[in-house]
Amino acid sequence: MLYPSIDLLMQKADSKYSLVVLAAKRARSLLEGESTQLEPKSQKYVGMALEEIAADILVPTSRE
Repeated sequence: MLYPSIDLLMQKADSKYSLVVLAAKRARSLLEGESTQLEPKSQKYVGMALEEIAADILVPTSRE
């Protein structure tokens, strides 16, 4: 099973689109040299970003 699961991640975001955009932006910043705030299980930047979202370190904002 993949970690973090899509079900867990969807509880954190309004839509799959906003989840993907947030993860992509964070992955880009990690690629450019920013450090992660946790000990990641994944070695890939997108995986690290998704782990941060699952751990509530990175929180999506909603447009209301």
